[in-house]
Amino acid sequence: MKLLLRISGLIFLLAVTPFSLVRAQQTQNVILVTLDGVRWQEVFSGADSTLLFDAAYSPDTASARKFFWAANPQERRKLIFPFLWNTVVKEGQLYGNRLKGSKVNTSNPYWFSYPGYNEILSGYADERIKSNDKIDNPNTTVLEFLNNKPDFKGKIAAFSSWDVIEAAVNERKTGIYASAGNELIEKPKTATDSLLNSMMTTVPPQVWDKTVRPDFLTYYAAKNYLLQNRPRVLFMQFDETDGLAHAGRYADDLRMINAADAFLADLWKTVQQIPQYAGKTTLIVTTDHGRGHTPKATWKGHGTKTPDSYQLWFAVIGPDTPPTGEQSGGPVLFQNQLAATLARLLGHEFKCEHPVGPPVLTVLKR
Repeated sequence: MKLLLRISGLIFLLAVTPFSLVRAQQTQNVILVTLDGVRWQEVFSGADSTLLFDAAYSPDTASARKFFWAANPQERRKLIFPFLWNTVVKEGQLYGNRLKGSKVNTSNPYWFSYPGYNEILSGYADERIKSNDKIDNPNTTVLEFLNNKPDFKGKIAAFSSWDVIEAAVNERKTGIYASAGNELIEKPKTATDSLLNSMMTTVPPQVWDKTVRPDFLTYYAAKNYLLQNRPRVLFMQFDETDGLAHAGRYADDLRMINAADAFLADLWKTVQQIPQYAGKTTLIVTTDHGRGHTPKATWKGHGTKTPDSYQLWFAVIGPDTPPTGEQSGGPVLFQNQLAATLARLLGHEFKCEHPVGPPVLTVLKR
């Protein structure tokens, strides 16, 4: 009888205890990565033949065919995203294949970069943020929210190719370390620090925007910081994928997406070799906005004048995410849900002065 009463009491306790306290929390670190302006169409179907075989967008069509063309979409997408499809989808989750009824949208009405990054980071579509001007974000982001927690103070960092991201995380207000654009490493301490600074000084910035540094420099600067400082939350933004698309260079854009996938593979391998991160880290990968698709020339652009560029995708892999792979159907998900999802993975409920989208509960163990 006493045993039955104890069991009944335990069941009651589990029923009234908050979700975050019941589940066995394994995620202790989160890495958030954005690939600027990468369409869901390439993620799920691979190269678009109308662009890949058009010399106006892919001048060396023979080379483009060799690297990125295959008989079916399932093969083509793996040519661009081998890590995403061979590792993340097998061990995690991928959302946004509209051909299978999985939909992810922006909730902001603008469909371009800064409004998207604000929505990702703050969980709030703020109509005041309606340009790409480098203005400090007035909204509390999930990074700031966590940085105000004792366990995360000083353990959050952002690395971005686009210099506006330091305003999106509001580095001046929050004190969160944000290496953005052509920013050098202050007070280099190691030979690697000095080498990275030398490369950032001598490698020219992107021709389409002098404030954008090459993505490979952003990646290796972020990796170097991770190895030296062991942050618990790391945000990385890659930008060349958007710049090459605006320039109409489709084959080069696919090569850059493929390089970003390789960065993710290297990063995931690296964290699995470090005790602080191995088996305790969740990786979230997404984009800030979509692009046009019909007519094909609209692939170069996005924004409210470009239909369907509100359409997104995201992927998650980590110890608290069931390995259910590519998603089908389900409710429409929104960009504003990613901030709360990130916080929930770390055992916190993201609350602040503005509304926040709810976490994506299918990403979490129940």
